[in-house]
Amino acid sequence: MSWTGPIEAILDLRVTTTAAVGVFVMVTVVGLATLAIRRGRRRVIAVVSAAAVVAVVTIVAAAVLIDRVWRPFPDPLPRSVYAWSGVAVLAVALLAGRWFARGRDRARPAAAAGLLAAAAAVVLCAAGGINAVFDAYPTVREVVGRSDYRTVPFDAALAPDPGASPTPPGNWVPPDDLPDTGAVTKTAIPGMTSRFSAREARIYLPPAYFASPRPALPVLVLLAGQPGSTDDWLVGGRLTDIMNEYAAAHRGLAPVVVLADGTGSRLGNPLCVDSALGNAATYLAVDVPQWVRTHLQVDPDPRAWAVGGLSYGGTCALQLATTRPEVYPTFLDMSGQSEPTLGDRNSTLRAAFGGDAAAFARNNPADLLARNRYPDSAGAFVVGLDDAEYRRGMEQLAAAAGAAGMEVHLTELPGAHSFAVWSAGLEKEMPWLGHRLGLDVS
Repeated sequence: MSWTGPIEAILDLRVTTTAAVGVFVMVTVVGLATLAIRRGRRRVIAVVSAAAVVAVVTIVAAAVLIDRVWRPFPDPLPRSVYAWSGVAVLAVALLAGRWFARGRDRARPAAAAGLLAAAAAVVLCAAGGINAVFDAYPTVREVVGRSDYRTVPFDAALAPDPGASPTPPGNWVPPDDLPDTGAVTKTAIPGMTSRFSAREARIYLPPAYFASPRPALPVLVLLAGQPGSTDDWLVGGRLTDIMNEYAAAHRGLAPVVVLADGTGSRLGNPLCVDSALGNAATYLAVDVPQWVRTHLQVDPDPRAWAVGGLSYGGTCALQLATTRPEVYPTFLDMSGQSEPTLGDRNSTLRAAFGGDAAAFARNNPADLLARNRYPDSAGAFVVGLDDAEYRRGMEQLAAAAGAAGMEVHLTELPGAHSFAVWSAGLEKEMPWLGHRLGLDVS
């Protein structure tokens, strides 16, 4: 009997749906009840009350530390994240109360195992609830790190053929042995000019890249949010599925997608500018394009290049489109901020611009769109209908971009600030992007 089928079915289970969250809630209720119920009404009330106080104090202190003092993210965490975190702390506090208040539960192996299992179940469900807020790991497969996309090593076989004359996509004829799917590789893209310390990039290569001769493929530089990593678009963003589906409908053609590092670390926030926080702008606008043109066989014409991203990455994409339109005349801004920020304008000015408001304005898309014209640029704005923090700013920026001469459109999708919106947004925008980059020529 083969276990492959059942295992694959389990790995493909979605864990961020409404139904999944409902299961998490039910298991949490049962787990907390198991931890709380015991003989003696007074003792139950005392233990539950003490655990609840511990949970509330812990979460309030964490919220103040994270959102007011440390501020690793430009915006406060959603309340639902703190609610699920409080549930996890409550479970641990209840377990501690049962474990240390009296030795009876510890002395009975079955009771001890039941309590530990209940606490572990609540903590896991809380983690699942937080994951569902962002839709970061949509299935069990992503949760356990079992990717199902094709990978290839980065080696000489991927480099440009010096003697080849790449065929325009419209004239390219796919060979009979063209792969059904593209593949992902990873490699370092050094900051030769910027000296920016970047993490390894991930690169999606469409099926057409593995043909001989290769067509002249366009490039999409795609950025993650903050916190984030270059893996995020492969996991929560469903990048390979989206690109493979597009390629299947377009003779194996799709952009080469470079998942470049725009922050330098998971919690880093260099604001996509050149400053004491790191020369992120030069890295993304100079080092990355130069490296890609040298090490991969792509169309070097900037008209075949686009930059996009989610949240911080969307903000960065619009910054690059407004400060370096000759490099990136096409962009995708998904749930980007209304301006580059470390939480508030004063903190941003001090940390990245030495208090210089004029320097900030030279890197702020809203200011640049108000005083410049971009007749050769085009872009797509994508935001969730329930994204109260970002939606209004995105609508204003889309209007400003249109007034500045850009060819733009705004797509509003069901959902909030999560990968459910960003993956759906990328999928919805691919026909427009393919047309803009010259891939849908029949």
